[in-house]
Amino acid sequence: MTRTTAAREPVDAENRASAPRRILTTIGPQNISLVAALVVVVAIFTFLNSGYLTWSNVQVIGEAATVAGLLAVVQTVVIICGAMDISVGSQAGVASVISAMAFMSTGHDPFLGIAAAVGVGVVAGFLNGLVIVYGRVNPVIATLATLAAYKGVAQLISGGRAQGFVLGDDLFIFIARGRIAGLPVQVCVLLVVALAIHLMLKYTDVGRNVYAIGGNDTAARLAGININKYLISVYVLAGIIAALAGIILTARTGSGQPTSGSEGLELQSITAAALGGAALKGGKGGVAGTLLAVLLLGALNNGLNVVGVNTFWQNVAQGALLVIAVIIQQRRTGERAVGLPT
Repeated sequence: MTRTTAAREPVDAENRASAPRRILTTIGPQNISLVAALVVVVAIFTFLNSGYLTWSNVQVIGEAATVAGLLAVVQTVVIICGAMDISVGSQAGVASVISAMAFMSTGHDPFLGIAAAVGVGVVAGFLNGLVIVYGRVNPVIATLATLAAYKGVAQLISGGRAQGFVLGDDLFIFIARGRIAGLPVQVCVLLVVALAIHLMLKYTDVGRNVYAIGGNDTAARLAGININKYLISVYVLAGIIAALAGIILTARTGSGQPTSGSEGLELQSITAAALGGAALKGGKGGVAGTLLAVLLLGALNNGLNVVGVNTFWQNVAQGALLVIAVIIQQRRTGERAVGLPT
């Protein structure tokens, strides 16, 4: 054996040993359980139905999870900041109605319809932030109130009925059925938004300040961070992303939907964010874990449909997963359960 070969063998062995470590670092140790759960879910439903693990069904899962995925990604940001937005589903419903009504009333101009929806999202998010910051209302209570208010607004302006028809327009058709590099446009929108928010959280001062506010708002204030400005901005961001979700909902269904399609999205977004590792008290979380959780929920819901299980069980499963996620968080932090001895 030559000296060069002998020197190379330890290096190769070290590279082989470090490969699993690099994979673990890329995925994230906190997300391994999500990957394992996803593998188990896919294996079970593939065994029950051979058509489950096909490319066409994978695309169906991706498209079905897009709206909830967008809301879950931005919900993660809100939760990291130490708050919560329960009104995102209602905001998506208002934006959906506005996009279709503006489209119809402006001579079928899709860009004005989309702009109107985004504008409504900005206003809705800004109002949420104002109520929380200057009304000094708990974020859960404030957005629970606006959940009902925005839902009422959507029903009032639409008369409780679907509005308009947008599938005669090329842009809305492209959003609903188009492909980019073989992927549905809806999935591409989700990936672009998720990547942008991930980069913001991980590599910018804005992201570091969001983590700081959620981790310890007193220390963040003493460090000179304008917490009020950040909270309002985070809720405006939530409104904008909720509006994008509403636009996709409009394109998917062909009309503005005041409640159908947006009902229950707030629970899905919170469940995905919590499952993905976002600490409900703030300061921890990430987009990668949330996307894995969205994929897990989408695979589970699709699998239940494929094997013919009553769709009501999907809500049961989501509720159970949310409880499990919170229990895991409590155990990891070592917090005492209310009313129980330590």
